[in-house]
Amino acid sequence: MKTSSLIIILFVFQGIFTLQAQDELQITAKDSIVQSSWIVGIGINAVDDSGNVFDGLFNVSDEWNILPYPSRVSIGRYFKNGLGIEAIGTLNRYKEGKIVDQSINTDDINYFGVDARITYDLNKIIGQTAWFDPYVGIGAGYTDANNIGRGTYNAVVGFRTWISDKWGLDFNSSGKWAMSQDGGATNHLQHAAGVVYQFGIEKGLSKRGEEKQELLAAIEKEKQRQQDSINEVNRLRDEALLAERMKKEKEAAQLAAAEQAKLDAENKRKQDITNRINSLGHVYFGLNSSVLRKESEILLDSLTLILNETPALKLLITSHTDSRGSSKYNDWLSQRRVEKTKDYLISKGIMSDRLTTEAYGEQKLLNGCDDNTYCPEEKHKVNRRSDFQVISF
Repeated sequence: MKTSSLIIILFVFQGIFTLQAQDELQITAKDSIVQSSWIVGIGINAVDDSGNVFDGLFNVSDEWNILPYPSRVSIGRYFKNGLGIEAIGTLNRYKEGKIVDQSINTDDINYFGVDARITYDLNKIIGQTAWFDPYVGIGAGYTDANNIGRGTYNAVVGFRTWISDKWGLDFNSSGKWAMSQDGGATNHLQHAAGVVYQFGIEKGLSKRGEEKQELLAAIEKEKQRQQDSINEVNRLRDEALLAERMKKEKEAAQLAAAEQAKLDAENKRKQDITNRINSLGHVYFGLNSSVLRKESEILLDSLTLILNETPALKLLITSHTDSRGSSKYNDWLSQRRVEKTKDYLISKGIMSDRLTTEAYGEQKLLNGCDDNTYCPEEKHKVNRRSDFQVISF
């Protein structure tokens, strides 16, 4: 017996250390990366067609042409192997006074381009991250620039930085080389920045996450081995306790059944009382009247008998009017009716703390006889009522 206890204690301590290590190895969102998705983007683009290439690369004021509103849209599909296919549309305008093809532009000239490209995620080489995605790519397209249309060969370098799994920012620069120099078509640079949205996401584990997963599987296997050993040590003891446990469960089941039967009986009694009250019907009033009629007093006498039979019973009395008359008047009238109904029951010996009242005026009509609908008297009178609900039993 002492040996068994020692074994259990050793297993417990070993299990504590194992759990601590397991907590440190838990796979988190940082270990999960997007492997494939669709990405749509919208942003701005800047065109540098100065002809200076790298000499004036950052000469924004003289050489970059930018529109003051979104001028670039894109959609692309990106795959697990790092490749992506993307389609891009851009608008721009060569502005008067900017350098275009090494000359000062003398007039505003529209620019538009449609491009397709294939990109490669450099994280496949440098290691995956959850927030930074550099890429390179090549492609082709058609551009109308400086009133000259031309096909282009394109190359791009850029990166996306992710704020969340779905939203991020995209920054890139493209070189566009004219397929033909006919008509004076020139090569130019195009820079872009915008917001991107990712959907149709398929996720997977990063390399670090996969390593964690392997370690967690090994820890789980060892944990199971330990648990199997503890189970074997406890098996005989559990068998001895089984009969006692089953006896207690049987007693508990019998007690629960008795409690349920008691509850069912109470619910049935409550429903019977509710049915008796509902069968009495409503207390009805004459037009513009809060006087209790003889038949209403007979109904309230029957209700008094039910209340006397059930001392714990408490009721909600609600009174109503038809739609005729102003809302303010009807509110006052329904208040009078509910007070008359309550006062009659009190006069029969019912304590006031067993009666709660609400006056609704014309708010709860039982039919469509509102201010905009003509109805005969027979329909209006069903709304001039007091009714009763069980609120405590």
